[in-house]
Amino acid sequence: MRIILHGGAGDSPEAPAQRQSILDDTATRAVGSSTPLEAVETALRQLETADQFNAGSSGAVQTDGTPRTDAGIMQSDRSAGAACAMPGVEHAISVARVVCQKTPHVLIAGGQAVELAADYGITTDANLWNDADQARWDDTDIPTDSSQATIEWAADRFGGYDTVGAVAHDGDQYAAGTSTRGRWFALAGRVGDVPQVGSGFYCSPDGGASATGAGEDIARVTLGRIAVNHLMNGHTADEAATAALETFIDTTASEAGLIVMGSETVGIATNAQTMQTSVAQE
Repeated sequence: MRIILHGGAGDSPEAPAQRQSILDDTATRAVGSSTPLEAVETALRQLETADQFNAGSSGAVQTDGTPRTDAGIMQSDRSAGAACAMPGVEHAISVARVVCQKTPHVLIAGGQAVELAADYGITTDANLWNDADQARWDDTDIPTDSSQATIEWAADRFGGYDTVGAVAHDGDQYAAGTSTRGRWFALAGRVGDVPQVGSGFYCSPDGGASATGAGEDIARVTLGRIAVNHLMNGHTADEAATAALETFIDTTASEAGLIVMGSETVGIATNAQTMQTSVAQE
Protein backbone atom coordinates (compact mmCIF):
# COMPACT_ATOMS: atom_id res chain seq x y z
CA MET A 1 0.00 0.00 0.00
CA ARG A 2 1.11 3.53 -0.78
CA ILE A 3 -0.67 6.71 0.29
CA ILE A 4 -0.23 10.44 -0.20
CA LEU A 5 -2.03 13.08 1.88
CA HIS A 6 -2.45 16.83 1.74
CA GLY A 7 -3.52 19.24 4.45
CA GLY A 8 -4.86 21.96 2.19
CA ALA A 9 -3.42 24.73 0.03
CA GLY A 10 -3.35 28.32 1.21
CA ASP A 11 -1.42 30.83 3.28
CA SER A 12 1.32 29.73 5.65
CA PRO A 13 -0.42 28.05 8.59
CA GLU A 14 0.25 28.42 12.26
CA ALA A 15 2.45 25.66 13.72
CA PRO A 16 3.43 24.07 10.38
CA ALA A 17 5.75 21.60 12.12
CA GLN A 18 2.85 20.29 14.21
CA ARG A 19 0.66 19.97 11.14
CA GLN A 20 3.40 18.10 9.31
CA SER A 21 3.83 15.73 12.22
CA ILE A 22 0.10 14.97 12.17
CA LEU A 23 0.18 14.35 8.41
CA ASP A 24 3.19 12.03 8.72
CA ASP A 25 1.65 10.09 11.60
CA THR A 26 -1.63 9.79 9.74
CA ALA A 27 0.03 8.49 6.59
CA THR A 28 2.02 5.93 8.61
CA ARG A 29 -1.13 4.63 10.29
CA ALA A 30 -3.29 4.57 7.18
CA VAL A 31 -0.78 2.78 4.96
CA GLY A 32 -1.38 -0.43 6.93
CA SER A 33 -5.02 -0.57 5.83
CA SER A 34 -6.34 -3.59 3.95
CA THR A 35 -7.71 -1.68 0.93
CA PRO A 36 -7.13 1.73 -0.67
CA LEU A 37 -10.69 2.76 0.21
CA GLU A 38 -10.08 1.93 3.85
CA ALA A 39 -6.74 3.74 3.76
CA VAL A 40 -8.32 6.94 2.47
CA GLU A 41 -11.15 6.83 5.00
CA THR A 42 -8.78 6.04 7.87
CA ALA A 43 -6.46 8.90 6.95
CA LEU A 44 -9.16 11.49 6.47
CA ARG A 45 -11.01 10.52 9.64
CA GLN A 46 -7.83 11.22 11.60
CA LEU A 47 -7.36 14.59 9.89
CA GLU A 48 -11.04 15.46 10.41
CA THR A 49 -10.44 15.09 14.15
CA ALA A 50 -7.35 17.33 14.20
CA ASP A 51 -8.06 20.98 14.99
CA GLN A 52 -5.12 22.08 12.83
CA PHE A 53 -7.03 21.44 9.59
CA ASN A 54 -10.19 22.80 7.98
CA ALA A 55 -12.28 19.65 8.09
CA GLY A 56 -14.47 17.83 10.55
CA SER A 57 -14.01 19.25 14.03
CA SER A 58 -12.45 22.57 13.04
CA GLY A 59 -12.55 25.21 10.38
CA ALA A 60 -14.93 27.39 8.42
CA VAL A 61 -18.37 28.56 9.52
CA GLN A 62 -21.13 29.66 7.14
CA THR A 63 -23.06 32.93 7.34
CA ASP A 64 -25.84 31.52 9.50
CA GLY A 65 -23.31 30.52 12.17
CA THR A 66 -23.41 26.82 11.33
CA PRO A 67 -20.36 24.71 10.45
CA ARG A 68 -21.16 22.18 7.72
CA THR A 69 -19.02 19.36 6.40
CA ASP A 70 -18.58 17.92 2.89
CA ALA A 71 -16.62 14.94 1.56
CA GLY A 72 -16.26 12.68 -1.44
CA ILE A 73 -14.55 9.37 -2.18
CA MET A 74 -13.98 7.35 -5.36
CA GLN A 75 -12.37 4.09 -6.51
CA SER A 76 -10.67 2.85 -9.68
CA ASP A 77 -13.89 1.30 -10.96
CA ARG A 78 -15.43 4.78 -10.74
CA SER A 79 -17.73 3.85 -7.90
CA ALA A 80 -18.12 7.09 -5.97
CA GLY A 81 -19.95 8.58 -3.04
CA ALA A 82 -20.24 12.05 -1.58
CA ALA A 83 -22.16 13.86 1.13
CA CYS A 84 -22.42 17.58 1.77
CA ALA A 85 -23.92 20.41 3.80
CA MET A 86 -23.99 18.35 6.99
CA PRO A 87 -24.21 20.05 10.40
CA GLY A 88 -23.04 18.00 13.37
CA VAL A 89 -21.11 15.42 11.32
CA GLU A 90 -17.39 15.35 12.08
CA HIS A 91 -16.52 12.39 9.86
CA ALA A 92 -17.94 13.41 6.52
CA ILE A 93 -15.64 10.99 4.70
CA SER A 94 -17.37 8.05 6.41
CA VAL A 95 -20.74 9.29 5.18
CA ALA A 96 -19.30 9.57 1.68
CA ARG A 97 -18.16 5.95 1.92
CA VAL A 98 -21.67 4.89 2.98
CA VAL A 99 -23.13 6.67 -0.05
CA CYS A 100 -20.56 4.94 -2.25
CA GLN A 101 -21.03 1.42 -0.93
CA LYS A 102 -24.57 1.29 0.45
CA THR A 103 -26.73 3.42 -1.84
CA PRO A 104 -27.42 3.59 -5.60
CA HIS A 105 -26.51 7.29 -5.55
CA VAL A 106 -23.40 9.45 -5.82
CA LEU A 107 -24.25 12.53 -3.74
CA ILE A 108 -26.64 13.10 -0.83
CA ALA A 109 -27.05 16.49 0.84
CA GLY A 110 -28.17 18.24 3.98
CA GLY A 111 -30.55 16.75 6.50
CA GLN A 112 -31.05 13.59 4.51
CA ALA A 113 -27.31 12.96 4.48
CA VAL A 114 -27.26 13.43 8.24
CA GLU A 115 -30.12 10.93 8.63
CA LEU A 116 -28.25 8.43 6.46
CA ALA A 117 -25.14 8.87 8.59
CA ALA A 118 -27.13 8.19 11.76
CA ASP A 119 -28.67 5.06 10.25
CA TYR A 120 -25.14 3.67 9.73
CA GLY A 121 -23.89 4.52 13.20
CA ILE A 122 -21.97 7.68 12.34
CA THR A 123 -22.15 10.40 15.00
CA THR A 124 -24.38 13.28 13.89
CA ASP A 125 -24.46 15.52 16.95
CA ALA A 126 -20.76 16.38 17.24
CA ASN A 127 -19.73 19.79 18.54
CA LEU A 128 -17.95 21.26 15.52
CA TRP A 129 -16.77 24.40 17.33
CA ASN A 130 -13.35 24.89 18.84
CA ASP A 131 -12.13 27.96 20.73
CA ALA A 132 -10.42 29.56 17.73
CA ASP A 133 -13.46 29.14 15.48
CA GLN A 134 -15.75 30.51 18.17
CA ALA A 135 -13.54 33.54 18.74
CA ARG A 136 -13.41 34.35 15.04
CA TRP A 137 -17.16 33.97 14.72
CA ASP A 138 -17.79 36.14 17.78
CA ASP A 139 -15.79 38.94 16.15
CA THR A 140 -18.12 39.06 13.14
CA ASP A 141 -21.19 41.18 12.62
CA ILE A 142 -23.14 39.74 9.72
CA PRO A 143 -26.02 41.93 8.48
CA THR A 144 -29.35 40.16 8.63
CA ASP A 145 -31.69 42.84 7.33
CA SER A 146 -31.81 41.32 3.83
CA SER A 147 -30.44 38.50 1.76
CA GLN A 148 -28.74 40.99 -0.54
CA ALA A 149 -26.94 42.63 2.36
CA THR A 150 -25.74 39.26 3.58
CA ILE A 151 -24.52 38.33 0.10
CA GLU A 152 -22.59 41.57 -0.26
CA TRP A 153 -21.06 41.19 3.21
CA ALA A 154 -20.04 37.59 2.55
CA ALA A 155 -18.56 38.36 -0.87
CA ASP A 156 -16.04 40.71 0.75
CA ARG A 157 -14.99 38.20 3.42
CA PHE A 158 -15.46 34.81 1.76
CA GLY A 159 -12.14 32.99 1.86
CA GLY A 160 -9.82 30.32 3.12
CA TYR A 161 -8.84 27.24 1.19
CA ASP A 162 -7.72 24.49 3.54
CA THR A 163 -9.07 21.03 2.83
CA VAL A 164 -7.71 17.55 3.53
CA GLY A 165 -7.30 14.83 0.93
CA ALA A 166 -5.75 11.44 0.25
CA VAL A 167 -4.98 9.05 -2.60
CA ALA A 168 -4.02 5.42 -2.00
CA HIS A 169 -2.91 2.49 -4.19
CA ASP A 170 -2.28 -1.17 -3.33
CA GLY A 171 -0.75 -2.19 -6.65
CA ASP A 172 -4.15 -3.04 -8.06
CA GLN A 173 -6.84 -0.56 -7.02
CA TYR A 174 -6.82 3.19 -6.38
CA ALA A 175 -8.97 5.31 -4.10
CA ALA A 176 -9.11 9.06 -3.68
CA GLY A 177 -11.00 11.24 -1.23
CA THR A 178 -11.33 14.81 0.03
CA SER A 179 -13.01 16.33 3.09
CA THR A 180 -13.66 19.92 4.17
CA ARG A 181 -15.59 22.47 6.19
CA GLY A 182 -15.64 24.74 3.13
CA ARG A 183 -14.67 28.40 3.16
CA TRP A 184 -15.22 31.00 5.86
CA PHE A 185 -18.39 33.09 5.61
CA ALA A 186 -19.82 31.20 2.67
CA LEU A 187 -23.55 31.66 2.28
CA ALA A 188 -25.49 29.13 4.31
CA GLY A 189 -25.85 25.96 2.26
CA ARG A 190 -22.91 26.70 -0.03
CA VAL A 191 -21.23 23.57 -1.41
CA GLY A 192 -17.85 23.79 -3.11
CA ASP A 193 -15.75 21.44 -5.19
CA VAL A 194 -14.99 18.82 -2.52
CA PRO A 195 -18.06 16.56 -2.93
CA GLN A 196 -18.27 17.03 -6.70
CA VAL A 197 -16.92 14.08 -8.68
CA GLY A 198 -14.14 15.22 -11.00
CA SER A 199 -13.53 18.44 -9.12
CA GLY A 200 -12.26 17.86 -5.58
CA PHE A 201 -11.54 14.17 -6.19
CA TYR A 202 -11.37 11.67 -9.03
CA CYS A 203 -10.21 8.14 -9.77
CA SER A 204 -9.80 5.82 -12.74
CA PRO A 205 -7.93 2.55 -13.33
CA ASP A 206 -4.89 4.74 -14.14
CA GLY A 207 -4.74 6.66 -10.87
CA GLY A 208 -6.36 9.16 -8.56
CA ALA A 209 -6.25 12.80 -7.50
CA SER A 210 -7.39 15.06 -4.68
CA ALA A 211 -7.60 18.83 -5.10
CA THR A 212 -7.67 21.78 -2.70
CA GLY A 213 -8.00 25.52 -3.10
CA ALA A 214 -10.57 27.94 -4.45
CA GLY A 215 -13.51 25.57 -4.68
CA GLU A 216 -15.72 27.42 -7.13
CA ASP A 217 -12.90 27.64 -9.67
CA ILE A 218 -11.80 24.04 -9.07
CA ALA A 219 -15.36 22.98 -9.85
CA ARG A 220 -15.53 25.15 -12.97
CA VAL A 221 -12.32 23.60 -14.29
CA THR A 222 -12.91 20.05 -12.90
CA LEU A 223 -9.33 19.95 -11.69
CA GLY A 224 -9.29 16.37 -10.37
CA ARG A 225 -10.61 14.94 -13.63
CA ILE A 226 -8.08 16.86 -15.70
CA ALA A 227 -5.20 15.46 -13.66
CA VAL A 228 -6.39 11.86 -13.94
CA ASN A 229 -7.02 12.28 -17.67
CA HIS A 230 -3.32 13.13 -18.03
CA LEU A 231 -2.50 9.84 -16.29
CA MET A 232 -4.79 8.03 -18.71
CA ASN A 233 -2.83 9.61 -21.56
CA GLY A 234 0.44 8.17 -20.29
CA HIS A 235 1.86 11.01 -18.20
CA THR A 236 3.58 10.42 -14.89
CA ALA A 237 1.81 11.61 -11.75
CA ASP A 238 4.17 14.57 -11.44
CA GLU A 239 3.57 15.57 -15.06
CA ALA A 240 -0.19 15.15 -14.58
CA ALA A 241 -0.27 17.34 -11.47
CA THR A 242 1.82 20.06 -13.11
CA ALA A 243 -0.17 20.07 -16.36
CA ALA A 244 -3.52 20.13 -14.56
CA LEU A 245 -2.43 23.04 -12.39
CA GLU A 246 -1.21 24.91 -15.47
CA THR A 247 -4.66 24.52 -17.02
CA PHE A 248 -6.21 25.79 -13.81
CA ILE A 249 -3.94 28.84 -13.71
CA ASP A 250 -4.56 29.60 -17.39
CA THR A 251 -8.33 29.45 -16.80
CA THR A 252 -8.65 31.24 -13.46
CA ALA A 253 -6.90 33.82 -11.32
CA SER A 254 -7.16 31.65 -8.21
CA GLU A 255 -5.00 29.37 -6.10
CA ALA A 256 -5.18 25.59 -5.94
CA GLY A 257 -3.13 22.52 -5.24
CA LEU A 258 -3.45 18.83 -5.94
CA ILE A 259 -1.92 15.47 -5.19
CA VAL A 260 -1.87 12.75 -7.84
CA MET A 261 -0.91 9.09 -7.72
CA GLY A 262 -0.13 6.89 -10.69
CA SER A 263 1.22 3.38 -11.02
CA GLU A 264 4.83 4.28 -10.27
CA THR A 265 4.93 7.86 -8.98
CA VAL A 266 3.18 10.51 -6.96
CA GLY A 267 2.78 14.12 -8.03
CA ILE A 268 2.30 17.35 -6.11
CA ALA A 269 1.58 20.80 -7.54
CA THR A 270 0.34 24.10 -6.14
CA ASN A 271 0.45 27.81 -6.84
CA ALA A 272 -0.57 28.65 -3.26
CA GLN A 273 1.88 29.89 -0.66
CA THR A 274 2.03 26.46 0.92
CA MET A 275 0.56 22.96 0.75
CA GLN A 276 1.79 20.39 3.22
CA THR A 277 1.82 16.76 2.10
CA SER A 278 3.01 13.37 3.32
CA VAL A 279 3.72 10.08 1.55
CA ALA A 280 4.03 6.62 3.11
CA GLN A 281 4.56 3.18 1.61
CA GLU A 282 4.06 -0.12 3.35
